[in-house]
Amino acid sequence: MAFPPIVADHESDLLKCHDRNRLRTKSKLIRSNANGRNGTDRERPQAKTGYTYENNEYDPDQEFLARHVRYLDILSPLTENAVMEQSIIIDGIQCSVHCGVTSMERRQPQPIAVDLEFTCANAQAAISDDLMDTVDYGKIVGRVVDIASTSRFCLLEALAERISQTLFHEFPITHLDAWVRKTSPPLDHINGSVGVRLSQSRSHLTPQSPSNQHMELSPFFLEHATNLAPGKILDIATGSGRHARYLTSRGFSVVGIDRDEAALADAQKFMSGLPGTKDLQFTTQLIDLEANPDNPPDLGKEEYDGILVFFYLYRPLFPRIIQALKPGGRLMYETFLIDNHIRHDHPRNKEFCLEHNELLTLTNGLRILHYQEGEHQSPQGKDSVFTARLIAQKD
Repeated sequence: MAFPPIVADHESDLLKCHDRNRLRTKSKLIRSNANGRNGTDRERPQAKTGYTYENNEYDPDQEFLARHVRYLDILSPLTENAVMEQSIIIDGIQCSVHCGVTSMERRQPQPIAVDLEFTCANAQAAISDDLMDTVDYGKIVGRVVDIASTSRFCLLEALAERISQTLFHEFPITHLDAWVRKTSPPLDHINGSVGVRLSQSRSHLTPQSPSNQHMELSPFFLEHATNLAPGKILDIATGSGRHARYLTSRGFSVVGIDRDEAALADAQKFMSGLPGTKDLQFTTQLIDLEANPDNPPDLGKEEYDGILVFFYLYRPLFPRIIQALKPGGRLMYETFLIDNHIRHDHPRNKEFCLEHNELLTLTNGLRILHYQEGEHQSPQGKDSVFTARLIAQKD
């Protein structure tokens, strides 16, 4: 007797049989019994079921298998479209912050402790054992310490909100509980800590909330941002300021230039929505860098400690970029190679792509600290792109 093929992968995983016909017979029979139409899962099937075992003999595996198939039948509607999440708990992040109502109190750093519990779609990590399938809590700790050590706040509420917004913005977490407290508050009659608790979900963030804006950072930038010397940074073609925002939140003074007025407005809106904005140094300039190819805009002379250019290419601008760097200043540059145009038809205009080793020629006169061409992870993290990556220093 011929039976239809098995359609449930979990059934075939349970029914470890080498005889395919026998496997199909058992699978079909057990599902029939489990659905309750032809007796119970304990009964040996009778002829009325319309199915028989191989050689018409009772199989001792039947009860075990039927129980599991019944369990999976009940469970599958609940989990078919579910995204499994697990909580990650970080207890006792220790750092110092300039926080206090009075200027005198803000003058000296005070010790604080931060406890975090957050959820993310990380169930796959339990199977893959791969850090890429979860959130790196080491980076979470680093961001909390960065925020506390590079900004000043009047209230712990503002510090907690800044931590929350930053974590939602930079990491794929769905819910966050935070406890931020001063462990040695400068108050009499307190022999413990003083703090605030915060509980927020991504689903409750409004579309206009800075934390909910989708903004991807270049993996190359994230890897080498610590190599930028503290100081004044120019972000060319900044757009909505994804990299500028990151550096500003870490104490850099950043100037973002672009010809897109709406994007610059978004960047400024994001920064103004952060607690402790008065301590952040971020300005924008509306400039069309390509208005006059024969005379590109003057970016200043030895004005910047670092210059960023990501996924933008305008060859006449390179002499101005080099001129704008201070001695010892560094240029961080990444954009598409011609390979990306050939393989992915992006950008469609190949003039926006670098030829092999062209970036080395365009930055002649700078000392190359890092250079790489090839296939790399995209800022979105989904597809790979072919780019050239460079860090160079002006001597």
